Amino acid sequence: MIRQTLPLIAIAALAACSAPAGPSKVTVADLWCRAAPVGAPAGGCYVTLTASADDRLVAVETTAADHGEIHTMDMDGGVMRMRPLKDGIELPAGEAVALKPGGMHLMVIGPKAPLAAGGSVPLTLKFAKAAPITLSAPIREVGAATGGAMEHH
Repeated sequence: MIRQTLPLIAIAALAACSAPAGPSKVTVADLWCRAAPVGAPAGGCYVTLTASADDRLVAVETTAADHGEIHTMDMDGGVMRMRPLKDGIELPAGEAVALKPGGMHLMVIGPKAPLAAGGSVPLTLKFAKAAPITLSAPIREVGAATGGAMEHH
């Protein structure tokens, strides 16, 4: 009987060691969108995300525009290039990942109404592991470089 029990104990111990630590939870801070001129075809939104376990931001949705996208911006030979990140953004466990002007950010493409300072943009952030998070991002003036302190768990 001991010979039969030992392999079962070993299997149970291995399973316990490899079991996930639980679902990822993502904390959202400093969420805001930049005001855009009337008629602008798109607008940018910014946020800092911290995941409790390795995760990935895979999509952004909004009812305030035709659709949302995850983008990055960089300079190439003095030319600004913006491109969608089809695979989303990696969120290493416990690391704050800042989406900010001049780097990774969220885009609202084809806004249904002007992105005017003082308004807000509803956003739903979707993750590979964590549950989706729906928030309202305040719209700040065009010159805004940072957002206010807003957190969501």
